[in-house]
Amino acid sequence: MLTIPVYNPSGERVGEETIDPADFGGEINKQLLHDVVLMHLAARRVGTVNTRGRADVAGSGKKLFRQKGTGNARAGSKRTNKRKGGGVAFARRNRDYRYSMPKKAVRTAIRMAILSKFQDGQVIVLDGLSLSQPRTSVVARALSAIPRPDITETEATESVGESRATARRRTLDRRTVLLGLPAHDPIMHRSARNIEGVKVAPVAEFNTYDVLRQRYLVLTRDALAALREQVQHRPARRPVNGNGHNVATETSAPPASPATATTES
Repeated sequence: MLTIPVYNPSGERVGEETIDPADFGGEINKQLLHDVVLMHLAARRVGTVNTRGRADVAGSGKKLFRQKGTGNARAGSKRTNKRKGGGVAFARRNRDYRYSMPKKAVRTAIRMAILSKFQDGQVIVLDGLSLSQPRTSVVARALSAIPRPDITETEATESVGESRATARRRTLDRRTVLLGLPAHDPIMHRSARNIEGVKVAPVAEFNTYDVLRQRYLVLTRDALAALREQVQHRPARRPVNGNGHNVATETSAPPASPATATTES
């Protein structure tokens, strides 16, 4: 079992939560995480590059002069990439770099990414943070008061006369944080979106890239409960008969008409 500290917005430790690694797969496949991260990065690429090739530039395609007898080097069209004003060799076109992986692999990678955060001690449960209206200062003060969960004993030791910047290094202030919510909350989203390095998302919208890119994962109690329910839930598969056909498809097929049945008999 893995232990997760629970803090209040004032930075005081008020309890702890336990996590069973078996709920998140129990093991981490780095190659799978790498593949899924590359898939997300490829989907974020903007393939709007466009250059003009020989077929796109203005000019005739006629051979400039005959092959032999002129004393000049042999030449073809004026639109070749060898001449000024010609097209680009191997012209790049608009393209979509997006590709997809099996859904089962993507879901497994998300669980592995979250499990890696639990194992590395980079997860915190935030209890008691409730806002009636957007307040960025409240969220910023909470992050600057909560200590980093993976801090060493040497770094956690306070020295006499230390500067404010030194004390800030022990907290989540100015760190990359993924703030997980149980559901979409416009007030919390507007309160934390302007803080540098902080990303807000419901646990249902977590993806492998965002979880691994942000160093720390901060969850509310309700978000942790929603995350547990989500990882324990397995998508139901459609029943398949002995012939390998989908039972739902067979049962949903319309019955044969009386005329068709009489003709077949």
